[in-house]
Amino acid sequence: MRGKLMFITGLAAGFVLGSRAGREKYEEIAANAKKVWEHPTVQEAAGVAQAQANKLYTESKDKLQSSKIGEKLSTSSTSSSSTDTALTADPLADPLADPLAEPLTVPNSKTTGTTY
Repeated sequence: MRGKLMFITGLAAGFVLGSRAGREKYEEIAANAKKVWEHPTVQEAAGVAQAQANKLYTESKDKLQSSKIGEKLSTSSTSSSSTDTALTADPLADPLADPLAEPLTVPNSKTTGTTY
């Protein structure tokens, strides 16, 4: 699957770079992509997908922490020395948690916006 995606990306890049129209065609493609991305339906779908991904991530993290492997990881991380913070960081810490990140607001037909 990854190989197919890379191939399609390469084709698209080759088309854009090799087309006779050059920059003009690139600008047209970029403008169309931006229109599609900013469409309310696409934004709503992206918000739903992000919410589902966050839910699955949280559930998986909780299951891992309550499993035997998670217990071993938490025990080993608390018993290691704190000389190097990169090595002693909690392996189950939330890598997606960014305290500076803005919440995603998605337009919804029922409300003016839902924050995820």
